[in-house]
Amino acid sequence: MAGRLQGKAAIVTGAGSGNGRGIAAAFAREGARVLVSDIRLPAAEETAGLIRASGGVCEVVQADVSKRADITGMVDACVAAWGTVHVLVNNVGILVPGGVEEVEEEAWDRVFTANLKSVLFACRAALPHMTRQGSGAIINISSISAIRHLGLNYIAYPTSKAAIDHMTRIMAVQYGPKGIRCNSIQPGFIDTPMVKNQVVGALGAGKGEEEAAYQGYKAKRAAQVPMRRVGTPDDIGNAAVFLASDEASYITGQALTVDGGVTQSVGN
Repeated sequence: MAGRLQGKAAIVTGAGSGNGRGIAAAFAREGARVLVSDIRLPAAEETAGLIRASGGVCEVVQADVSKRADITGMVDACVAAWGTVHVLVNNVGILVPGGVEEVEEEAWDRVFTANLKSVLFACRAALPHMTRQGSGAIINISSISAIRHLGLNYIAYPTSKAAIDHMTRIMAVQYGPKGIRCNSIQPGFIDTPMVKNQVVGALGAGKGEEEAAYQGYKAKRAAQVPMRRVGTPDDIGNAAVFLASDEASYITGQALTVDGGVTQSVGN
């Protein structure tokens, strides 16, 4: 069913690649006007080019969501273009290695600023516009690492994602009376550039061996998933369309797990 987001003004952060690109493209296909935001302007422009080539409507903004001024400017750009904000997707996430005893304080702070504080201030900037119109949908991209240990003793990333899920629940209760819904999505093993870069680095693949190493990792992960494949950004985009649409008008405060069933499988 096309047009589920017809006329909606949506912001998608981290939309230059991976899940963000999948979400932005899916929104545009359903009729939304999309503000494509990314710290990397060329990547954002590439996503915008794909949307426009398919007949979609979008604008581009370069924003570092670890900086509050950039977040404010991002929301202001959406309002300047289309008068308001109907949908906000907080998709940015960075990962650093290290367990409790190994992670550096600076790295911990950097992860929480990018992954969590950015959500707080993006919501703070968008909520007055949603409150004024009496409606809105906020979707925060979390991770199954918020609820499961995934094999690496990294502490900062999964902890920040767990905090995002609970922040989402708190906002849902606070802003439900104002007609604003807040949900999160917990992606499972998704084939994205961030995952590829992290995996190749962790595997220590030599020059020229990176692709083979990553394909081996994907095959291993797919074997762990009940549906026997890793996910794609389109899978996350489709879930986000549903949560942003009126079809989810009575759904708020929920974490939607999109993982092919892996978190329900024994040993995963």
